[in-house]
Amino acid sequence: MSSKSSVFNYLPIHLRGEIIEIGAVKLNDDWTPGEEFQIDVKPVYFRKMHYKVKKLTGIDGNRLSHAPGFVEAFRQFRAFCGEGCTFLTWGYDDKGILEQNIIVHDQDWDWIDGWVNLQLIYNMQTEGDKNQKALSTAMEHFGIEQTRVAHDALGDAYNTGLVCSHLDMETGLRRYAEAARQLSLRREAREERALEEGPTPVEHLTFTGYASRNAAFADESLRCLRCPVCGAPLSLQRWVNQGDKRYMSLGTCETHGSYLVRVKLKRTEEETWSVNRILYEADEGMQNFYRSKCSQRRRHARRRKKSNSAKAQG
Repeated sequence: MSSKSSVFNYLPIHLRGEIIEIGAVKLNDDWTPGEEFQIDVKPVYFRKMHYKVKKLTGIDGNRLSHAPGFVEAFRQFRAFCGEGCTFLTWGYDDKGILEQNIIVHDQDWDWIDGWVNLQLIYNMQTEGDKNQKALSTAMEHFGIEQTRVAHDALGDAYNTGLVCSHLDMETGLRRYAEAARQLSLRREAREERALEEGPTPVEHLTFTGYASRNAAFADESLRCLRCPVCGAPLSLQRWVNQGDKRYMSLGTCETHGSYLVRVKLKRTEEETWSVNRILYEADEGMQNFYRSKCSQRRRHARRRKKSNSAKAQG
């Protein structure tokens, strides 16, 4: 539905979509699937179903026309779950869409004790990283046979429960708070190794005799790079501090594409500074790696600015 539709003028939030089916499975003490719940939900705001949703789920408007509204469906769902429940979901989408529907229908959205994204626990215990994995990928990894219909609320919940039964959930939940950070560090380490073990540099130079790090970066012969093919000056983006006296930037030649430049500064025995500068042809992976580092630095800078502003106001 268009964001300019009149329905958004009288809703308290920008509703991304209405829930049309709720499926859930309680887990037993041994983390295997137990009691099940399923109910269709009749939409009241977005009454025309997108054809892709119909094709994916097999649900049509005629089936939903006989279903209860969200308030009644939610009442039954809450009764099934009981109080003090924690939801284990595959990804973050379920949390956002359920909370939005609860708010729009003026229900108690503080009822749920907690949310756990099972993808993080799965990635931690299968040597993955923060990249999202499909539920089917996890099932294939554990050799779980697909016996329920995919893209069905109850079927997906049941399969998620089966994945739980193959994980060390006690350890996963205990370490969940640090999982996202650990996965980020794991991905960064892999990207670093890929660069170190990756393609042969097209240029590797050493610069010596600098009195300070600032003096090194003030040297135009270090900062100004040229395309190794045609000799044209490379248009450099911002330098990103990677820690441990390492920096990188992305340079572009209008004719011959992108290059990743990395520099590492080192203190010498003579109390001066030397710099190693390495230039690579930047494939898509290298360019994405550089952009991800840039975005991390910008987020950190915004947090520091916000923190300093709060301190000043206090």
